[in-house]
Amino acid sequence: MTLRTRFTEMFGIEHPIVQGGMMWVGRAELAAAVSNAGGLGILTALTQPTPDALRAEIERCRSMTSKPFGVNLTILPSVNPPPYAEYRKAIIDSDIKIVETAGHKPQEHVDDFKAHGIKVVHKCTAVRHALSAERMGVDAISIDGFECAGHPGEDDIPGLVLIPAAADQVKIPMIASGGFGDGRGLAAALALGAEGINMGTRFCATVEAPIHDNIKQLLVANDERGTNLIFRSLKNTGRVGKNSVSDKVVEILKNPGAKFEDIAHLVKGAQGRVALETGDVDAGLIWAGQVQGLIHDVPTCAELIQRIVRDAEAIIRQRLAGLIQ
Repeated sequence: MTLRTRFTEMFGIEHPIVQGGMMWVGRAELAAAVSNAGGLGILTALTQPTPDALRAEIERCRSMTSKPFGVNLTILPSVNPPPYAEYRKAIIDSDIKIVETAGHKPQEHVDDFKAHGIKVVHKCTAVRHALSAERMGVDAISIDGFECAGHPGEDDIPGLVLIPAAADQVKIPMIASGGFGDGRGLAAALALGAEGINMGTRFCATVEAPIHDNIKQLLVANDERGTNLIFRSLKNTGRVGKNSVSDKVVEILKNPGAKFEDIAHLVKGAQGRVALETGDVDAGLIWAGQVQGLIHDVPTCAELIQRIVRDAEAIIRQRLAGLIQ
């Protein structure tokens, strides 16, 4: 049995499983391993320090896989924003065919990508944002439930409601993100109206993920309660792994009148990178979702994807079919 969906057909992949963009993690080793296993691997553009470095990383990924892979470009408001247009040009010049976008006002980027024949998957956290992206002309939606790592938005809608609510209205192919890590999740996503799943945290706990083993073992050891919601009072909610740093951020922001400046020294992206690369689990923020409660090992990407597909197929063919009298 092969799980074929509109998403697998559109993007030329074997299995409806995507490795979403992740800062400091979405490098060639991981993206190529996911694509070689039949999923869709994605490089993270802004992990690379310059657009030229991104060009080099794309070529490195091409040397590791002949299968389709994409590049993530996340657009966030910033006092000193990176040169998004130059990163976009590097993606286009490198003849990338698939881009995952996320974040703030992506219209100019989507327009340029589409003008160059690139398929765009836009990640969003609300039905209204998905419909806006559909009108914008993206090819597919990745709908991100409240369980996810990263920024789940301010509506706090979990996937069990968000996915079918989006499926009721979105006409283009849609995959589900947030809380997915095994075959049960894939079968559930398909039942809820999605055409595949996007995983981030689960792919961090794989052999090929380019992060320290201490971090992978932390994800295995944690349960579904092992996250903190930070920046709530700043209306920029983020879900991160629970450690001494995120505990302190939460505590500081409980104080009335607390500002970003009060916790800026704790949440620098560079410190999170130190944690991922050195294995010091308290060096900075570690972005991780509630799916930690479903992570019990550190397989290769191929082993993980094969297991997820096999288990999803068994649920659909055997357990669910067996319930019908």
